[in-house]
Amino acid sequence: MSLVLLGSLGGHVAEPMYRQIADDLRQKIESGALAPGVQLPTELELREQYNNASRNTVRDAVKWLTARNLVETRPGHGTFVVGKIDPFVTNLDVASGVGSEGVTAYASEVTAGRRKPEVSAPRIEIHQAGTVASELRMAEGATMVSRHQQRFIDDIPWSLQTSFYPMSFVDRGGAIELIQAKDMPDGVVRYLEDQLGIKQVGWRDKITVRMPNPTETTFFRLPDDGRVAVFEIRRTAFDESGTPLRLTVTVYPIDRNQFVMNFGNVPVEITESADAG
Repeated sequence: MSLVLLGSLGGHVAEPMYRQIADDLRQKIESGALAPGVQLPTELELREQYNNASRNTVRDAVKWLTARNLVETRPGHGTFVVGKIDPFVTNLDVASGVGSEGVTAYASEVTAGRRKPEVSAPRIEIHQAGTVASELRMAEGATMVSRHQQRFIDDIPWSLQTSFYPMSFVDRGGAIELIQAKDMPDGVVRYLEDQLGIKQVGWRDKITVRMPNPTETTFFRLPDDGRVAVFEIRRTAFDESGTPLRLTVTVYPIDRNQFVMNFGNVPVEITESADAG
C-alpha cells in the first residue's frame, strides 16, 4: 500500500518529496508507531510505500532522519529507530563514583537515582608504560598494571573505565590483588592504603570531549559517523608525598551522561532539580 504525497496544494509549492517522506516517518517515530529499535522498511519497500519514489529521494529522506538522530544505519543490517536514553546525572564531588574503581560508590549513586547499576569483572593487563608513563611519573617502558571495567545502567552500556598502577606495587609491595581479575567492593584506593600504607590525599581531573574510537563506538552502540562524542575524564591521584599512585581514565558518551558540580552551600531544592535533569 503506497502513501499519496502531494506535489502542491492550494497554489503553494509543497516541500521536496524527500522531506515529505522524512516528515511522515518522523511522525511515526514520535507517535510510537515506529518504536525505538525497530528496523525501518528496506530501501525498496520505502520506494514502493511512497509512490515509487526514486532511490535518491528515499536515501535523502533517511539522511535527513539520521542527521537528527532519529534513525541510525548499521552497515550490513539496515536502518533502525534510535532508542531514547534517559540521561544519568553524575555529581562531580568527593563522594562521587567518578574516577573511583570499585562497586560501592558507583552502585550507591546509581541506585539513589532509582536506576539499576552493573559493573563487569575487571580485565587485567600487565604491560609496558606507554603514553600514560609521564602522568604517573614512570620511565617509559616501565611495567604497569591496567584494570579495565565496563559499567552499565539499566542494562545499557554507560561508561568504560581503565585504571593504571605501577607494577612495583605488586613486585615490591605485595599488593597481589591488583593483578587478580576480581572486583574490590571498597575500591583499589582503600586496598592500597590497607595493604601498603599508601594514602590517596588528592587528585587532579582533566575533562575533554572527543570523538569515540572504534572500540568505544562498538561497546556503546554509537553511530559510526562520529556524531555522538564522548567525555573523557582523566583522574591522576596523589599520595601524601605528592607522588602519583594511579591514573584512571573514564569514558562517557554524551548522549546518556550529564554532570553537575556543586560547591559551597547549595540549596537542596536546586541540587535535587539538577539531579532530576
